[in-house]
Amino acid sequence: MISEPNTKFNFVFLGQSVLRYKVPLDVYNIINNIYETKYPQLKAANKQLVGKIEKEHSLFYSGEDSEKMTRHNHLPSNVLQWFQKKFCHYLDWNKVKGYKTHLNSIWVNTMFEHEYNPVHVHQGSMFTGLSSVMILKLPQSFGVEYSAADLPQNGKLQILGCTGGQFANIDFQPDIEEGDFFIFPYDMRHTVYPFNGPGYRRTLAANMDVEYNPIRNRGVS
Repeated sequence: MISEPNTKFNFVFLGQSVLRYKVPLDVYNIINNIYETKYPQLKAANKQLVGKIEKEHSLFYSGEDSEKMTRHNHLPSNVLQWFQKKFCHYLDWNKVKGYKTHLNSIWVNTMFEHEYNPVHVHQGSMFTGLSSVMILKLPQSFGVEYSAADLPQNGKLQILGCTGGQFANIDFQPDIEEGDFFIFPYDMRHTVYPFNGPGYRRTLAANMDVEYNPIRNRGVS
């Protein structure tokens, strides 16, 4: 038997990041309260979304006016500032330099039994930017798993990486809780699986356009 000393090594991640945050209770409560009290006034967002979801409504939009959506805002400045800070933290943590940001859109999806979001990517006024998922409400149960109950899939959020190859981690399927907030790049594909049974699953998505020079940012350490 060969005896070897402990091997020291460093870790390098070559790919895109998903950052997970906890939403402050005041921000979480403000968003839920605005959605519930202003629901009759909220613009339907279905025309510009791919979700197979009946209740998709916009809280904020600052892109170009079109037949699908016009500019509006139902959120207070402190909540918008919180989103701005989190998106900038993501960029700073990933060592992106010299960027400009523009908060493009924020909307809420309320999913009931059998509704789902197919695999898709996001964009705002630009093709480069950051998207997000905030967990606002969850049902008590996602229902019966008709097979492979030891590997539950009902109601799961799955984020698919753009990398590949042997030994690569190419997808992320977190155990979600109310108050979770995930940030990831526009071009990371993601999906939400349907569930069965009573209750609803309420989530928020926010898009932040990011203008930066990808050549200048190559190799930044």
